[in-house]
Amino acid sequence: MSKFPETELILTPDGRVYHLNLKAEDIADDVIVVGDQNRVAQISAYFSKIDFKTEHREFITHTGTFNGKRLTVLSTGIGTDNIDIVMNELDAAVNIDPAKRELNTKLRSLNIIRLGTSGALQQDIPVNGIVVSSHGIGLDGLLNFYDNFKSINEDEISKAFIKQTNWLPNLPYPYCVKGSQQLLEKFKSGTHIGITATAPGFYGPQGRQIRLKAASPNLNELLTAFDHKGLRIANFEMETSALYGLGGLLGHNCLTACVIIANRVRKEFTSDYSKSVDLLIKNSLERLTG
Repeated sequence: MSKFPETELILTPDGRVYHLNLKAEDIADDVIVVGDQNRVAQISAYFSKIDFKTEHREFITHTGTFNGKRLTVLSTGIGTDNIDIVMNELDAAVNIDPAKRELNTKLRSLNIIRLGTSGALQQDIPVNGIVVSSHGIGLDGLLNFYDNFKSINEDEISKAFIKQTNWLPNLPYPYCVKGSQQLLEKFKSGTHIGITATAPGFYGPQGRQIRLKAASPNLNELLTAFDHKGLRIANFEMETSALYGLGGLLGHNCLTACVIIANRVRKEFTSDYSKSVDLLIKNSLERLTG
């Protein structure tokens, strides 16, 4: 079995993956990922006990117990570039022997659930409501850098998206990946289900214009109007497509559930989403451990 060289798999002197500062034993089979560093402690405050804590750069991890089940919560920071680090290093930590630098004979499959915030692209999805992502469609281009991504890509949806949005040819190929159906069944009750569009930025890539004009100023309208066999794009955010894409290629189960802090169609922004985020956290912990 070939070894992973030091330039490809960067480890600390004690065998932890470099950015996340984690070993296999630090990571539960169920992992909650959040963008905001402060949200890690907000979630772990509900644990009956915390066994492990670490922090490196924007990546904070707490592992503990809720309802008798071991859980890990990890902050990713914003964007698909950070998700690229998180997913590759989580997988390396649980599936590669750090001493031998070889793939383990038996591979672990993690359940990775992103809890976040996003903007709704449909008029009927209210501010402070919850969207669970059936699919992630990537406007970011990340998965195009990985071999064999077409094996998990929903080609029909990608092609329909390119056609219906008049997708500019100089932009990255919009890949589309399904979330975990098993996790979706746990999370769908009382929520809005739809495709999540993942952008590589907060302003121009999401159709916002301040001083700089967007190349596609009607992007939001085109996303709102998109329909493929009844599937519609429910919301905009910056992580889900990479989570689903890399998770699918690496054999992990992934799902995103987001609180809506803005309705981009109605031009409404929440006055206080902290209560909704806390409710999402409580409900998600119960759904994961029930």
